[in-house]
Amino acid sequence: MRNIPKSEPINLNKIDFGDDFVWGVSTAAYQTEGAYVKDNKGMSIWDDFTAKPKTIFAGHHGKVACDFYHRYREDILLMKSMHIKNFRFSISWPRLMPTGHGEVNRAGVDFYNRVIDFCLECGITPWVTLYHWDLPQTLEAKGGWANRDILGWFGDYTRFCAKYFGDRVKHWMVLNEPMVFTGAGYFLGVHAPGRKGLKSFLPAVHHATLCQALGGKILREEVKRSSIGTTFSCSQISPYSENKKDLIAAKKADTLLNRLFIEPTLGLGYPVENLNVLKRLERYQQPTDLKDMTFSFDFIGIQNYTREVVKHSYRVPYLRAKIVKASERNVPTTVMDWEVHPPSIYEMIAKFNAYSNIKKILITENGAAFEDKLKNGSVDDPKRVNYLQDYLKQVLKAKNEGLEVSGYFAWTFMDNFEWAEGYHSRFGLVYVDFTTQERIIKKSGKWFRAFLRP
Repeated sequence: MRNIPKSEPINLNKIDFGDDFVWGVSTAAYQTEGAYVKDNKGMSIWDDFTAKPKTIFAGHHGKVACDFYHRYREDILLMKSMHIKNFRFSISWPRLMPTGHGEVNRAGVDFYNRVIDFCLECGITPWVTLYHWDLPQTLEAKGGWANRDILGWFGDYTRFCAKYFGDRVKHWMVLNEPMVFTGAGYFLGVHAPGRKGLKSFLPAVHHATLCQALGGKILREEVKRSSIGTTFSCSQISPYSENKKDLIAAKKADTLLNRLFIEPTLGLGYPVENLNVLKRLERYQQPTDLKDMTFSFDFIGIQNYTREVVKHSYRVPYLRAKIVKASERNVPTTVMDWEVHPPSIYEMIAKFNAYSNIKKILITENGAAFEDKLKNGSVDDPKRVNYLQDYLKQVLKAKNEGLEVSGYFAWTFMDNFEWAEGYHSRFGLVYVDFTTQERIIKKSGKWFRAFLRP
């Protein structure tokens, strides 16, 4: 990995973003909670997937993770000490409903009530994500996202969350990055549940699209004075060259990675004109689906980390395009081999602003994994400090140019289980010793704390 050159000093000031700009941090249930079978929690697809050999870096799993289930008070107090006023976290579907539908786990309800109540007691606003990838394994056994019955299962789960938490939670996100959990989980097989091919991917895409609208509609009915959103992964896509084939490949990649889920939600339908294979989605559609998969969200969460450079490739089926690895391009990278390219977040803000019917945009994830080392009781991570400053400078540039962007949530509050990367990739503002569960605020966390200071 190349060293990232130190950027010019940036005099960022929170006040430059405006008094109503939302600042926060994001986490996810499976990545932090642990307690994987505690208090009658059901198994999730990630519990099952991580138990299989050679699926996760070094055989890591989320059975304990950050032990947030037992340490939530300590962690929320740490947030408070860092002047973090907004906490985005997800609810574990199998912790609430061990079999996915029907049976309710009172202990799970009590846990999230405690988290929500303590956030409010500490002056921290909870932002709840309904689905951050931990589908109950019992539902996956019935087909998971590839089974249209998931509309009923997800609808019941959403109503349940609205009923039990909607009196205090007023900020909701329906799905987290549907392109990632369908693409990596149901086409490439590198994430849970480990399925591969179009036969799983296409129905999963369509049902997730329907569920994100369905979830929004249910929340709007059930939760008074609520703000309802959903989140999308997105990356700036650049062609490898000006060669016509590379330009076409880049357009296809952009269609798949950045347009597939947002456009049908906005009433534009699937972007089939730029990616012919998406026409096969028609076989899963019923007469009212085009209408049913639209919803006017109060906000859209965009989650950007990097850009991708794409070139034509005959070897890649359907897409005829492949990503050129950052490590092959002599550019600054993170330990995930993601290019450090701050303009990408500006480009994504501009791209989503181009849709006329998006009301509000929040950055709901942005951050970077570097080789953090604990030394003499502290973690010096100047690369992450530079990353956050440089990306935030681009957010401010967008805002100053009149583009809509109303908030920023850092990924992530503390080091956690980073899916297929296990505990190898550390994104946190807070260092976690996974042996002792000690929390240590990194230099980047101290910078963020100073930045957020009232």
